Amino acid sequence: MTFNLQVGISTRAYYQYLTNGWQHFLPNAKRSKRLELIGELLRGYDLVALQEVDGGSFRSGNINQIDYLAGRADMPYRFQQLNRNLGRLAQHSNGLLCRLPAARVENHRLPGPPGRGAIHARFGIGDDALHVFVAHLALGAKTQARQLDYLSELISPLRHVVLMGDLNCTVEQMRKHPRFFESLDLQPLEALLSYPAWQPKRALDHILISSTLTVRQYSVLDQLFSDHLPVAAEIELPEACAVALDEASDIWIPPPKTVLV
Repeated sequence: MTFNLQVGISTRAYYQYLTNGWQHFLPNAKRSKRLELIGELLRGYDLVALQEVDGGSFRSGNINQIDYLAGRADMPYRFQQLNRNLGRLAQHSNGLLCRLPAARVENHRLPGPPGRGAIHARFGIGDDALHVFVAHLALGAKTQARQLDYLSELISPLRHVVLMGDLNCTVEQMRKHPRFFESLDLQPLEALLSYPAWQPKRALDHILISSTLTVRQYSVLDQLFSDHLPVAAEIELPEACAVALDEASDIWIPPPKTVLV
């Protein structure tokens, strides 16, 4: 699953960006209950990519939302990428929640103004490892182009890849950057409308996969917890990839045939 959390702020109309804007700076008692419900939603997944989560500051009631959601969802592994460190006021982050240990995790600062990043997690060993990327791209087209080029350099040597996140652009807009698609064995799934959450009109949240992986299910979830809707998929792994995951972990026995992301 990929989900832009908007730090736990529920938005149901454009005017609420103004009326609820104070929640980006101040704590809100309703946020804790909302996070509890989100945690329950995440229980059914193996890999969860989070964007716009707070790493523990005044506005979140000093709650690290990544740690909290991992606990509520019974996810034993979690990773945080801090992209905008505003001290006690805000800890703007990306996150990855997992049910299996990653062999390696790297944080990448994306090109452009500070505040955008990508997480690269490798699950399993060798050429058949599963590589999962979590990204939150910029709004501007020129900066997006640089960021997509940067991601293409990271992804091109890899075999089994899942890229998910709030890419802030549609598939049609991504296709305007041929280096990203033509140089990669990476395909977008069906474009699902995910923004704005209350009346979805644009497909901005994506799960892209290598041709070595197979999608069994792909859907957008009708959950008004943010200004984006979560997008989820069930992905079938090739046998060699599943074995590589099993060899790296004693958690999944027998080797997993599918993962829910």
